[in-house]
Amino acid sequence: MKFRAKIIDVGCLNHFTRKIASGGVSMWCELSQANFFDEYQLEGVAPEANEICLEVTPENLSRALRTAQNAKCVKIKLTKKHCPCLTFAAELPTLSSVSRVVTHDIPVDVIPRRLWHDFKEPSVPDFDVSIYLPPLKTMKNVVDRMKNLSNFLVIEANLNGEMNLKIETDLVSVTTHFKDLGNPPWGDDGSQGRSHSRDPELMAQTRVDIRKLQQFLMGQQVNPSKAMCNIVHKRIIHLILLHEDVSLQYFIPAVA
Repeated sequence: MKFRAKIIDVGCLNHFTRKIASGGVSMWCELSQANFFDEYQLEGVAPEANEICLEVTPENLSRALRTAQNAKCVKIKLTKKHCPCLTFAAELPTLSSVSRVVTHDIPVDVIPRRLWHDFKEPSVPDFDVSIYLPPLKTMKNVVDRMKNLSNFLVIEANLNGEMNLKIETDLVSVTTHFKDLGNPPWGDDGSQGRSHSRDPELMAQTRVDIRKLQQFLMGQQVNPSKAMCNIVHKRIIHLILLHEDVSLQYFIPAVA
C-alpha cells in the first residue's frame, strides 16, 4: 500500500490548499488528480481495490496546509512513523541557494476495507425542490446581517426559481427575496425528486442553524460555475458546488 504525490504549479497549489482547509458541516469533496498533481503514485490495498481510505483530523491537515500556501512545491506521502502518517514536505522560497523544507507528519487512521461502504459518496436526497443559488457573495452578505437578529434561518424555495431567506422571532420578521434563479433539471425525464408533480408555486422550507450556513458561505473562495440547493422539506438542505476540477457537497440538517 503506497501513496505519494507532488504539486508544483502555484495555481494548483493555492486552489488545493484553499479547498482542503475550508471545512463544512457534512461535506463530500472530489478533486481531479490529473488537474492538481504533477507526480502521482497510488498502490491500493489490493489489485482489485486500488484505493486507500484514510481518516484525518481536519485541524491537523489545515495547519499543515497553511505552511504550504507559500511553497514552491509540496510533496505528500503516506509514511509509517510511530503510526501511519500523511507527510507533507513543503519547499519554501529562500534568498540563498540552500533549499528550506518544512515537514509535517499528520497522524491518520487507515480505514479497513470492510468499512469502506461507510465512506462512499452520499446519494442525492429525495428532495422536494431544487434551485440554483444566487451569487454566493450576495448570499453571504445577507446571512451575515441576519445573524445579528437570530441563531436560526429558514430557507425556502419553489419550482418557479424563487427563494427566500427568512428570520422570524418574537420581535422581528425579516425576509430577503430572490427570483428568476432557475431550477436544475434532474433525471433523463427532467423530473426532480418528488418535485415532478409538485405545484410550482408551493414553497419547500427548512430551518437551519444560521452559523452552519455562514460557515459554508465563509469557506467559499472561488466562484463556482454552478451552485445548487436541494431542499427536503423540514429535514435537510443539500448544497452542491461545481467548479471546473472540483465538486463539493454540503449537508446541513434541519433544527426544530
